[in-house]
Amino acid sequence: MIVVDSCGWIDFFIDGPRAGRYAKHLKTGADLIVPMVTIYEVYKKIKRDSSEESALVAVARMKQGNLVPLNESIALHAADLGLAHGLPMADAIVYATARSAGATVATHDSHFKGLEGVSFVD
Repeated sequence: MIVVDSCGWIDFFIDGPRAGRYAKHLKTGADLIVPMVTIYEVYKKIKRDSSEESALVAVARMKQGNLVPLNESIALHAADLGLAHGLPMADAIVYATARSAGATVATHDSHFKGLEGVSFVD
């Protein structure tokens, strides 16, 4: 199972330098976990930099994965992971969601360096 961090989704949607490497992780199905916070981050960035229409198309594609809402258990786990590893809130939620699902995080965000269960996309 895989969780693609927001930076990976964004790189994929804008056809950034890592788009092809993220594409292999973005196959829809039971293995793709989508934390709700990534919907927020991707929609906001694409709407700001492109258009609302592009942002909604991106969200529709993301919704083909398994959406995981932020619940109390994940929120508390995220807070603990944020404290333990110095993670910003959204990254802590992404990481906690992945850990709770037994999934790997695919990212190129340096905040995740050295964390177990993280696959770096270079």
